[in-house]
Amino acid sequence: MNDQLKRLIALQEVDTKIFSITRVIDSFPSKIAETELLFRESQEAFDLIKLQRDALEKKKRDKETALDDIDGKIKKLKAHTSDIKTNKEYQALLSEIESVEKERFTLEDEILLVMEEMDSVSRQSGAEEVKYKANKEKVDVLKKKIEEEKLEAEKVLQGLKVSRSEIADTIDKEIYDQYIDLIDIHNGYAVAEAKGEICQGCNMNIPPQLFVELKKNEDIVHCPQCRRIIYFKNAAEAVTQ
Repeated sequence: MNDQLKRLIALQEVDTKIFSITRVIDSFPSKIAETELLFRESQEAFDLIKLQRDALEKKKRDKETALDDIDGKIKKLKAHTSDIKTNKEYQALLSEIESVEKERFTLEDEILLVMEEMDSVSRQSGAEEVKYKANKEKVDVLKKKIEEEKLEAEKVLQGLKVSRSEIADTIDKEIYDQYIDLIDIHNGYAVAEAKGEICQGCNMNIPPQLFVELKKNEDIVHCPQCRRIIYFKNAAEAVTQ
């Protein structure tokens, strides 16, 4: 087999592996993002329930403050009893105290309702926290696994790049430049097998006479249709063996 052709075939095999593993490496960020999305949804649910709980606690504090204010107001009103001169004034004061006390009863009922709601939210918060922690642990394990796979893939890629450089250095510059042009044109697939008078790169027929010459693997031959470098695999395997 033509020595340059043999090296081109080897280079294509390495480049195919490089392109494949590069795609795998490029997919890791999206895998991590997808994994984090599972955790983010759980975290958002947990954060939301915490906000609800905090809002209810503030609401309860505000109503308790308002209740203290009302108690103070009632105390002051009752303190004015000794200043009353007429029955009319006394009745008016009692009416005002009664009105404020109704406000107090209403507030107490509202505080009880808030406390009941807080109990319900607290139970939900506990359930969400358990789910949140479980998902976080699951996501941490998955992310660690993905990072390990990424490191292993990068290690393999570095080895392939070394092999590629060693092969590329043995190929004539003009032929190598042709190969690179074809790699760019055909998305990484520059060297193709010819089988049964058909180029496996473009699935188009190869003229019979050209196929006869091609089977010798003595020269660099291009597919008449797609211009890829083509070779006859069985002859290559026989030489390799």
